[in-house]
Amino acid sequence: MRAAADILRQHRLPVTAQRVAVLSEVSRRPHATADEIAEGVRVELGSISRQSVYNVLTVLTDKGIIRRIQPADSAARYEDRVGDNHHHLVCRACGHTQDVCCAKGHAPCLTAHDHHGFAIDEAEVIYWGLCPACQRKPKR
Repeated sequence: MRAAADILRQHRLPVTAQRVAVLSEVSRRPHATADEIAEGVRVELGSISRQSVYNVLTVLTDKGIIRRIQPADSAARYEDRVGDNHHHLVCRACGHTQDVCCAKGHAPCLTAHDHHGFAIDEAEVIYWGLCPACQRKPKR
């Protein structure tokens, strides 16, 4: 990932220590929750409120710099892989999330049976299953 400050400037956002730290943490920890991102940012900055982290994540998401995903029954997760048509694998047991490229390649990768007048430009796919580590765990 390009330097966080350069990305912020490219999107005409003021470069602040909080924005740089949050964007850098999202890059280091793809699919992390806001609380996990806040923990990493606190290591770097020493102090930042949860609300400040949420505010930065919202701005970065709104500008298309990062992507917010929210699998069912899960906290929102953030990643800096944007602009391509990829989907996610999510482990039902531990929640581990992994990127997977779209088999079709371009968006939208699915065709709705009836588009009801919508101009569909994206389809979000989440594959559910058990990750290799959870498959190896003894069954109860």
